[in-house]
Amino acid sequence: MAQFYLVRHGQASFGSDNYDQLSPLGHQQARWLGEYFAERDMGFDALITGDLVRHQETGAGICEGLGVQLPVDIQPGLNEFDFHSIVDAYLAQHPDQAPPEGASAAAFYKALKTAMTHWRDDSLTGDLPETWQMFADRVAAARAHIQSHYSERDRVVIVSSGGAMAMFMKQVLQAADETVVELNLQIRNTSVAHGFFNRKVVRLAGFNNVPHLDRTDRLDAITYF
Repeated sequence: MAQFYLVRHGQASFGSDNYDQLSPLGHQQARWLGEYFAERDMGFDALITGDLVRHQETGAGICEGLGVQLPVDIQPGLNEFDFHSIVDAYLAQHPDQAPPEGASAAAFYKALKTAMTHWRDDSLTGDLPETWQMFADRVAAARAHIQSHYSERDRVVIVSSGGAMAMFMKQVLQAADETVVELNLQIRNTSVAHGFFNRKVVRLAGFNNVPHLDRTDRLDAITYF
């Protein structure tokens, strides 16, 4: 069976005008992960990413750390859902739940978790970019593409986002929809979910691992946004 290493993008620019770009730490996290792969002589046949900037930058950093250039297969199905639109729709219906001005990232993620639950239950109103089912379907299509095109390869690295990764794993594990909401807020930047696949099945072997950051001089580099 082929192996996949499903990576969440590096730390993005939360709180800035443009979230969809890596912070300086995010770039470093990606390079460190590539160096970790290189130290273990782990070669990859391809890099598969969504088309978001933070995905592209993370993939480039991994390649820099590896010291190689990998063929890139861009699959928009691996993109994150539009979490800003989901939260905005929820707060428009429940303005009393809005985090106070200047609140921490934790307050935003608390609102996001509740908003995702309402989105999953199809109880949000407004002009949403996609339904929960549309989100699930495009992640499933990206996974099917990977199985169809790479099952005869040895090893691929995939770069995505927390929500899409959570949906990917929910589908692989055949778990409840609530699993997506819970996993989404636990996935660390440049963490790795490892598994095996062929054209018929995908099997998960590891989740949310950050071996490139799990050392005393890098513990402060473990981030979640």
